[in-house]
Amino acid sequence: MAGLGQIAPFILTYWQHFLALLLGYILAEVFRSRSSNKPRKIEAISTDKTGIVREADIQCEPPSATCSTASEKQPTIKTSDAATEEEHPSPEEDAFDLESGKHIPYSIERYGEDEMKKRSQEFYLEMNKRRSVRYFSNEPVPLEVIENIVRTAGTSPSGAHTEPWTYVVVADPEMKAQIRDLIEDEERVNYEKRMGQKWVDDLKPIGTTWKKPYMTTVPYLIIVFKQVYGLTDSGHRKTHYYHEISTSISVGMLLLAIHHAGLVTLTSTPMNAGPRLRVLLERPANEKVVLLLPVGYPAENALVPDFKRKPLDEVMVLK
Repeated sequence: MAGLGQIAPFILTYWQHFLALLLGYILAEVFRSRSSNKPRKIEAISTDKTGIVREADIQCEPPSATCSTASEKQPTIKTSDAATEEEHPSPEEDAFDLESGKHIPYSIERYGEDEMKKRSQEFYLEMNKRRSVRYFSNEPVPLEVIENIVRTAGTSPSGAHTEPWTYVVVADPEMKAQIRDLIEDEERVNYEKRMGQKWVDDLKPIGTTWKKPYMTTVPYLIIVFKQVYGLTDSGHRKTHYYHEISTSISVGMLLLAIHHAGLVTLTSTPMNAGPRLRVLLERPANEKVVLLLPVGYPAENALVPDFKRKPLDEVMVLK
């Protein structure tokens, strides 16, 4: 009794703290008891002898009970890798919406590294021989060659696959003469008034003037039009995205095809002659002239400016 009498003042002084500890202990026990009675959901994946992948939600009761699988009531069975990819698409697949348009398989012939280097080097050497030529032969060129060249240009990529280009091929001598007269009329004014002396001086190393005799010498003139917009079957306007860039890329492929066929050309810009050319060639209002290219064989006495191309380290940056 003496011992109890000694600790009684201590208990009376700090009874609030003892009560708080007791309540905390009781609440903790209640929470733990409820948590242990709640089934735990564990996702498990197993593979049977047939190679079929099965998923099951295992519900475990308290330790005294046995575990059962939710898949016994409603099994989820994956029978192939395709099913797995459908739920977990690769980053590449997830980046594209393939529902709206039709898609087909694509493959390309692959080469070993040595063959790739050889082919790329040979193609570069061939294209490095390409030059802009102003002296042409009047020797005829098969129309089929020109058609294949334009077909090649038509394989170019374009914004939203609108293919916003038109290649007008002129073979008729009378029409070529009309085009030459039209171009020279405008070029004479360009050189004498519009361009300014600095521009004229910058062209002197090339040797150009307002005169364009090659236009009536070559077997073909190709006038390139960009379609600034398209037209639907009902006559409504159709947006042509990046029509300028798309047409320019297509012309690049045209130039490669011309050179690959053993022919030459000159990329000329018929400045201020576009509207008159469009009317002469009976093209619609949605088409605008981009370039005029004479196409044929080079003349036997053909000359080109002694220009050098930039080395690789001035045109390519590797990061």
